[in-house]
Amino acid sequence: MSTITVHPEGWKPARGYANGMIAEGRMLFVGGQIGWTAEQVFEAHDFIGQMSQALRNILAVVEAAGGRAEHIVRLTWYVTDKAEYLAHQKEVGRAYREIMGYHFPAMTMVVVSALVEDAAKVEIEATAVLPPAC
Repeated sequence: MSTITVHPEGWKPARGYANGMIAEGRMLFVGGQIGWTAEQVFEAHDFIGQMSQALRNILAVVEAAGGRAEHIVRLTWYVTDKAEYLAHQKEVGRAYREIMGYHFPAMTMVVVSALVEDAAKVEIEATAVLPPAC
């Protein structure tokens, strides 16, 4: 499976995401993951801790399907506090790279008033394109 990042000519560079991705293979749709563990326990109550756990949860689903971080072509983030996200931009980038490496798929972030789990500060869903099954 290979991906191609799409960046329109003349656009400023995207920072931390891709404007578009082209991929071929088996599609995996990962439902929204929040910052709790596999046991559905929130160990972190801060944005960075929950974001990191949500990304680890996404990666666990992708790996269970036979994929890797670089197979993720889209992430949609739902955050409950825009100001908290913006206040921690450097930490967000550092934590993201620790888990996902330097792979930056197409991303969207949406600010929402609340998530279904009251303690959740972020929910992230993903789309991955996996190599053909062997």
